Amino acid sequence: MAARLLDVPIARVSLITEDRQVVVSTEGTSPSLSERQSPLSQSVCRHLVLGDTPLAVADTRGDERWRDIVAVARGELAAYAGVPVHEPGGRPLGTLCVIDHRPRPWSPEDLETLEELAATAEAVIASQSSFQEVRRELEEERTFLSALLDSLDVGVAACDTDGRLVRFNEPMREFVQAPEQPVDMIAWPRVYHLFGPDGRTLLAPEEAPVVRALVSGRFDGQEVVVRAPGRPPRRFTVNGRPIETADGRRLGAMCTGREITDHHRIQVLRDAQYAVIKALAEAGSVEQAACGVLGAIAGAFGWSCGEYWQVDPGGERISRTGSWVEPGHDLSEFTGPELMTVRPGEGLPGRVWASGRRSWTPDLRDEPGGFLRTPHALHAGLRTAVGLPVRSGERVLAVLAFFSETVEEPDDDLLYLLDGVCAHIGRFMERRRAEDLALALTASRRRFDEVVAQLDDLVWTVEIDDGGHARRTYQSQSTAGILGGHVPLGIDAAAFTESLVHPDDLEAFCGLHEAVASGRPAQAEYRVVGLDGVTRWIWTRAAPRREGGRLLADGICTDVTERHRIAEERERLLEREQEQVRRLRDLDRMKDELVALVSHEIRSPVSVIRSYAEMLADLPDLTDEPRMFADVIDRKTAHLQHLVDDLLDLARLDAGHITVDPRPVSLTRLVRQAVDEHRAAAAAKHLTLTTDLALHLPARADPVRLRQVLDNLLSNAVKYTPEHGTVTVTAGCDGGHGDEGCTSGTVAVTVADTGIGIPAEEYPRLFDRFFRASTARRAGIKGTGLGLAVTKAIVEAHGGTVTAAPGEGGGTVFTVRLPAAGPGRR
Repeated sequence: MAARLLDVPIARVSLITEDRQVVVSTEGTSPSLSERQSPLSQSVCRHLVLGDTPLAVADTRGDERWRDIVAVARGELAAYAGVPVHEPGGRPLGTLCVIDHRPRPWSPEDLETLEELAATAEAVIASQSSFQEVRRELEEERTFLSALLDSLDVGVAACDTDGRLVRFNEPMREFVQAPEQPVDMIAWPRVYHLFGPDGRTLLAPEEAPVVRALVSGRFDGQEVVVRAPGRPPRRFTVNGRPIETADGRRLGAMCTGREITDHHRIQVLRDAQYAVIKALAEAGSVEQAACGVLGAIAGAFGWSCGEYWQVDPGGERISRTGSWVEPGHDLSEFTGPELMTVRPGEGLPGRVWASGRRSWTPDLRDEPGGFLRTPHALHAGLRTAVGLPVRSGERVLAVLAFFSETVEEPDDDLLYLLDGVCAHIGRFMERRRAEDLALALTASRRRFDEVVAQLDDLVWTVEIDDGGHARRTYQSQSTAGILGGHVPLGIDAAAFTESLVHPDDLEAFCGLHEAVASGRPAQAEYRVVGLDGVTRWIWTRAAPRREGGRLLADGICTDVTERHRIAEERERLLEREQEQVRRLRDLDRMKDELVALVSHEIRSPVSVIRSYAEMLADLPDLTDEPRMFADVIDRKTAHLQHLVDDLLDLARLDAGHITVDPRPVSLTRLVRQAVDEHRAAAAAKHLTLTTDLALHLPARADPVRLRQVLDNLLSNAVKYTPEHGTVTVTAGCDGGHGDEGCTSGTVAVTVADTGIGIPAEEYPRLFDRFFRASTARRAGIKGTGLGLAVTKAIVEAHGGTVTAAPGEGGGTVFTVRLPAAGPGRR
């Protein structure tokens, strides 16, 4: 009991003789024979017997009295607490002590528990051998234990090995409102109203604390909420321990629960207050502040929804301008459109606005006409509705509304917090409104200055008098970059700039000045010879305006010299690029013609060689070695002929000389034929070749060319999949099915393998001619790199697509999509 109640690994009863210490009872690590009887020099307990007072040491390593004790030096005794055990006459006889391997503080309650347990030990020591005496003492011990457990401020529950509850102390019985009759442990969460930390999810039977300790062993800090009918929810932190004998036999399990309802509520209130302050501090507008506050409060208290209603400037309506919904909840039926408006007295926000008082409806079922959206709220599972006014003095500026799925009774602390939140928001709104104009003006000026400072352009404002003279009233610091030096304010800007304009561009500049002087916006490009002697192209835009009878003009000058240079360079580069494109097209055409010519010229001799090889192989008197040579010649010429065919196909497809002849075909039959022809090759490598084909899959395709596509994909899958791998072929509609075929108008064939795969960065080049993946090259698997190029050309000639992607378990997945054949498709 001492080891479990104080949560320590070792507890012992030791008796002290004249010269040694004798351990007579132990829990935890069993002492060796030498440790059961040790000299007083190695005794920790002698200090208690000599002083006859309890002793607690949080860290023996820092205590001089323990320096010579071997157990301390070995690190086995780091913290110690013990109380004397007396004989019936009152003389100290020994000690009841607990030992921890790590330093730890001991509370007065810990020592009090030890003293109470020591009294039990004294009763056992003083017991007589007679049965009646033993039974009496056992009864006393049981009564004492019950009284002890009932006196604790924590709840204690225990069960036997069959899961039957054998003890509830009085606090635990009061916590869970335990019934008198036995309850099957499967029903404990339901009968005792045990919920998870969210207070909404009923615990599973195996999560009930005593069951968990009995089945899974020791645990600490499980949070459990007890929601007994007619009582407010109570929150507990629970520790569980299995009850085992010294030899490891499990007798049952026990758990202790300490109520943390008030502490949790205080923490929730503190967290909510902090979150509100943070939301207000980080908000950039009243709407952002309100939405942040809604999320902070509703999230802290587990409420499902929050709304912010703001009184319109005219004071005739109140509109919802922000809302918050708990993540994972769909309350669209209740919340409705984002913008909602009501008049004073209408609905919950209208009533709170009109009355200026908060409204708390614990259960909407008791007030079916409480506000406009009550039916929608009840249908969405909402029960509690709370409305709070946000004031500035006596004037209501806005209303906060909250909704919960559980029945929530008003709470003074919570109402105090909510009133404080509303006051914070009211002050925030007033302060924000007072600051908005000043901040907007300051921000605009600051942003303008920052933008202008980052520009290489010259920004200016001039005042134009009746004589057409332009006096600069503002200019940025970029005059040196435009005019080659600093130009002072106050001079006639038009005359000064005109003196710098290139003679060939004077007409453009004068036209700009005349237009602005007459009150019309204008722009022009011209060259100026700057104060530094550098000629620059300048683009000037100006817009006049009237202000208090004065004619002002705002303008900007941009150095576009580089743009003119780039434009000239671009023209030269464009001509060169066009010439290169023409040459590349000629080279590409010549390459294709060369490939086609060479392939065509090679095809005839390859066919002749293969024919002669077949004739040699058929000679009856041919010996084994020459026959082997003939077979090699046949295989190599067959490979060469396949390569030549692929090259010719690509050349013809590119040149448009080969056309496909799409017709309605059974894609299922073609796929099944192709798969059957590759089963022998798959079986030779012990591959699993599976299919998942639609029963009837009509497609528009050239059957000969489509077989070529299927053979290419299947041969690649078999070739690049190691032994004992899997190749899976599926065919079906690319989308849903209709009564007359594929509703999407597309059919899809997928060939997936568990092969060596392709690096992700190489997928974009997979269908290029002669390209082979690095994994194939490293594996030493031969190939030409033409099969997928031919496949793509054929599929695109059908108006379809072919794609490749990594498989979920490795390997590669190729997908071919083709037009489906159906009514009206020809």
